[in-house]
Amino acid sequence: MQDLTTNYRRRTLGVEALSDRRLREKSYGEAEGRPREWLDRRFVPPPAVGDRMGHHEGIRGAETRAEFARRVYAAADAILRRPCEHQIIVTHGFALTFVVAFWIGMPFESLGSVNFRAPSGSITVLREDDFFHNRQVVSLGDTGHLGG
Repeated sequence: MQDLTTNYRRRTLGVEALSDRRLREKSYGEAEGRPREWLDRRFVPPPAVGDRMGHHEGIRGAETRAEFARRVYAAADAILRRPCEHQIIVTHGFALTFVVAFWIGMPFESLGSVNFRAPSGSITVLREDDFFHNRQVVSLGDTGHLGG
């Protein structure tokens, strides 16, 4: 299946797809693969104030928000260092929050309460203008291409 997917991307987009595991969704440790109800019974929501970045959610092995954000920030930094005019990043919903935050230059210390929500299958367009080099969020979570 991997070869079919890679060949499809190469034919459709004219580029080689690169995989970066740092763009995967937040790890919930021992909750992975278990029913949502299992996670919900054990989940400890973050406090409204205080250390939201280092908060442990009550699930053994789960990433903290800080661990997750550092991972995605590192991936976004590596992507932006590539010498490309255009890039396509495919990731999960909550990981998108940190891709967008990195793009707009949001300081890591400010990530405790941020969440840029986007539906599954949506497209977010980020652009840097050629003159001022300002970074823009042109669209967030657009689903117009999905029809209906």
